Amino acid sequence: MLNGRPEDKSFVILLIAVSLAFIWLLLPFYSAIFWGTILAIIFYPVQRRLAARMPKRPSMAAGITLLLILVIVILPVSLLTTALVRQAQAFYKKVREGDIDFGDYFQQIMDAVPAPLEALLQRFGLSDMDGIQEYLVTGAEQAGQFIANHAVSVGSDTLHFLISFAIMLYLLFFLLRDGHTLAIQIRRAAPLSDAHKGMLQDKFTRVVKATVKGNILVAAVQGALGGIIFWILGLPGAVLWGVLMGILSLLPAVGASLIWGPVAIYFLATGDVVKAIVLAAFGAIVIGLADNVLRPKLVGKELKLPDYVVLIATIGGLSLFGLNGFVIGPLIAALFITVWLLFAERREASENNQTSLVMPPQATPGTDNDRAD
Repeated sequence: MLNGRPEDKSFVILLIAVSLAFIWLLLPFYSAIFWGTILAIIFYPVQRRLAARMPKRPSMAAGITLLLILVIVILPVSLLTTALVRQAQAFYKKVREGDIDFGDYFQQIMDAVPAPLEALLQRFGLSDMDGIQEYLVTGAEQAGQFIANHAVSVGSDTLHFLISFAIMLYLLFFLLRDGHTLAIQIRRAAPLSDAHKGMLQDKFTRVVKATVKGNILVAAVQGALGGIIFWILGLPGAVLWGVLMGILSLLPAVGASLIWGPVAIYFLATGDVVKAIVLAAFGAIVIGLADNVLRPKLVGKELKLPDYVVLIATIGGLSLFGLNGFVIGPLIAALFITVWLLFAERREASENNQTSLVMPPQATPGTDNDRAD
């Protein structure tokens, strides 16, 4: 422990400055480092079992685990991303050429709106249908153009992507092989008691596993179900909409309904009642069941956070850190609550110790001093 001497204070300042400089140095590749760490935590049990079977070959065990990650995680994600980019570009092309007209779709919905609802829209200043149509068309075109341009920029920035990907794999290999030793060194350096270190480490690991495995599994199930029902109903870009439903399903409660809900309304407004009923029933019962059943078991049980905290933390994380935020947001929220609980426990323990020092010892009944002569 530091004693408050000038050289100790200077050392702390130097330690903080060097740490901040190192973090600044890693920022250009923070996503690669982040996901390398996340994958190492998730697949560490596999690495531990392989290392137990080949105790004299830890590098080989780490290499086998890395190969499993490539086959199970990275290859499917790469194939899905390729299909998504192709469908996004095709969708934008149809919007640009007029094959898909959001203004026409919106007008069909508004023509089917009952008179009382139309009067309510006028009451709130939403009667300018032409302006709303133009706004929706412009927004849809901008969204499609963003997806297409972003896909092109990913392809043009291949060098940076390859470097980040190589860094992630390189770091992942060493974290799998030497992660246990690194965790021990971090625990040694942390200025906390062993009990608090263990609690924070356990919470960190639980949150990472719950958010990544739980949310990704729920997103995959809901996205797959949404894509299948869109394909059955003959909607174009089933893969694109399925992936979007999967991404939006990272938001608890609302999620995938932001995609299938408006489509069901459109079917109903255009007179295709059968498709509207099928999509609404499938979305509410089947897709919603995946969220209501899987998420509490896979995510809520491990996080032990209120649903509103998870929702707000996830939205905040996504807005600040992009797709990485669906892990970073709940992780920060869980650590925030855990640290404050530790602080409250330490304060209560300190107050109890002070009270015991101030209070005089009470005489025990039945001692010799209390007996009458």
